[in-house]
Amino acid sequence: MALPRITLLQGREAPFLGGHPWLFSGAIQAEAGNPLPGDEVEVVASTGSFVARGLYNPHSQIRVRLYRWDGGPLDSDFFAGRIRDAVRLRHGILGLGAPDGACRLVFSEGDGLSGLTVDRYGPYLSAQFTSLPLHRRQDVLLDALQESEAPAGVVLRTEKRILEEEGLELRDGPLRGDVPEGPYEIRDGGFRFGVDLRTGQKTGFYLDQRENRTRAATYARGRTVADVCCYTGGFAVALAAAGATAVTGVDASESALALAAANAERNGVASVTTFARGDAFKWLEGEREAGRLYGMIVLDPPRFARTRKGVAQALKAYQRLNGLALACLEPDGILVTCSCSGRVTMNEFGGAVGRAAAAARRPLQLLEARGQAPDHPVSATCPESAYLKCLIARAV
Repeated sequence: MALPRITLLQGREAPFLGGHPWLFSGAIQAEAGNPLPGDEVEVVASTGSFVARGLYNPHSQIRVRLYRWDGGPLDSDFFAGRIRDAVRLRHGILGLGAPDGACRLVFSEGDGLSGLTVDRYGPYLSAQFTSLPLHRRQDVLLDALQESEAPAGVVLRTEKRILEEEGLELRDGPLRGDVPEGPYEIRDGGFRFGVDLRTGQKTGFYLDQRENRTRAATYARGRTVADVCCYTGGFAVALAAAGATAVTGVDASESALALAAANAERNGVASVTTFARGDAFKWLEGEREAGRLYGMIVLDPPRFARTRKGVAQALKAYQRLNGLALACLEPDGILVTCSCSGRVTMNEFGGAVGRAAAAARRPLQLLEARGQAPDHPVSATCPESAYLKCLIARAV
């Protein structure tokens, strides 16, 4: 039986022939075969030549997510194979299979499973569906995860904005088995952290910063540190353990700060850490006005740009935030500044930081340019999957 067919506008096939998985509605010339939400479709060029197979969603601006370029079917064997390959990378190549450890087990486009993210926390999995078609295949994907990982429980985590964009109606909670009500303790980067699997941000913890926390820690000894947008204290704990004389963590979430304080206790650094609730911009403005300076400042804000249209405004926000941080840095201070906006490139982010330094008339030397941890692999054909940028710099 022939699949519904999506025909591209003339001259628009190059990115998709090159393996990019997102086919936006603006690139489509015609739809044939009356595809329904979640249906498998064949994508062809304006000449009728085959491009790829994907899954259709009329509710989303990403009208089709592409998965196969060899003409094969998007069946249960295909998706189970992708899950097995993702697990093999983490366990067999990256060595992230410790029973009490944590890792990103499936990273959406990075693992050829656009629309699915899965984190492993010890024996539990935290899953997020950002695609209606993949959610329609939930049982197939969960069966494959069950076979590969044998988890004690799988919990669903959602984001309201994504649900609306995809036409999904989901609610957070256990999908299979059960997960702890309170924080579950994991080991990550040599430290112990409590993770709120049911109500924490995203899937519970920011595993993508693992190596960046380790590198930032090498600059922390003997410095006073401000960890702005600290969430549950990942950077704060690592920097305090590395010999920072005092660390102040700042976040807008009261529940995150409570867990951050508990994590400092877990790791024996509570005596040099304090946590304060506040908006990142307002808190830094207050520190600047008070004349308080720090030897090191970490900026790890939430995503500022969710679409390409939002990039210009996001870059202004990054420039302003980094300018405030520079005003609060001692001479020879270290700035660790991050962006998790996938729509913002490293060059664009670096440019915003550079403009902040120029406006502050503060020479800034870039020491390291870093990205996400390797269990968040970047797809060579989807540059947007290189979402995390981390710059470590010296403010002269």
